[in-house]
Amino acid sequence: MATIVTIGLDIAKSVFQIHGIDAAGAVVVRRKLSRGRVLAYFEALPRCVIGLEACNTSHHWARELTALGHDVRLMPAQYVKPYVKRGKTDAADAEAICEAVTRPTMRFVAVKTPEQQSVMMLHRVRLMLNRQRTQLSNALRAHMAEFGVVAPVGRVGLERLLSIVADCADKRIPTDARVCLEMLVRQLAVVKTQVLENDRRIRESARATEVGRRLMAIPGVGPLLASAFVASVADPRVFKTGRDLAAWIGLVPKQNSSGGKERLGGISRAGNGYLRQMLVVGAMAVIRQAQRHGNRRAWLLQLLARRATKVAAVALANKTARMVWALMTSGEVYREPAVTAA
Repeated sequence: MATIVTIGLDIAKSVFQIHGIDAAGAVVVRRKLSRGRVLAYFEALPRCVIGLEACNTSHHWARELTALGHDVRLMPAQYVKPYVKRGKTDAADAEAICEAVTRPTMRFVAVKTPEQQSVMMLHRVRLMLNRQRTQLSNALRAHMAEFGVVAPVGRVGLERLLSIVADCADKRIPTDARVCLEMLVRQLAVVKTQVLENDRRIRESARATEVGRRLMAIPGVGPLLASAFVASVADPRVFKTGRDLAAWIGLVPKQNSSGGKERLGGISRAGNGYLRQMLVVGAMAVIRQAQRHGNRRAWLLQLLARRATKVAAVALANKTARMVWALMTSGEVYREPAVTAA
């Protein structure tokens, strides 16, 4: 039997598909494995290159297979799809993964550590809790509006509604409706407590790392964004330049160029939408500060003079992403730009 050099591994919940080739590209093995037999199978193999599609569970399997001595490479699923010949089967996917991992121009995903995945889970749970808090607040407002009880938008208005629910002497709310509203109020209180605890842990994670503390010195980058960058970008050297990181976040113009003519549109909005959203929010905070109190960045003030605020915010977010990459790769600290004399 020829020596297996490269393997495409299509992972799933219970059944895994393997497609292995030798140095000449000939198919050596094509088989299915149950979840419990995966590690034992690869432990018996000599060192080889193993390709996987990057997904939620791929980082776990990459760490396990790397511990066995294999060279594991994760690839974005959209980059593997063009190598699928025809049909959608596990065997076809494994063959496509095996073909894609051998391409010299393929872009790979850095394997995350359990700690990085844990921090990203904090951010995902934070988003879920914020959605639940908004859902509960809107439900309270909608149900109470059925009885003619309304309040202004914002926290002050919501607190006014909560006080009405707690006031049993208020006859505008029927008894059965009050019971239901009290259930929502209790759930809202629990979610608010969980949001505060989650935010506290995120702040601690940002301050616990040396990289996170350096990133927080950049204007527009707070503990939330610094923590998300440390957790999302496992290895910043995967990106050759700061523009590559900005493109991965989706902050560069979308191109539709042909015939030697460059046609640039709006931002691509591809890649990590969570980082992109927070970068733009941080950029808006910097712009508001600059509009009220001035700014040492002359280019930002000049940009605001000729472009809309949101356009300037996206441009600043792009620049911030590049500064983040520079600090993460070089190990330097952020330095404020010097004021140029007129």
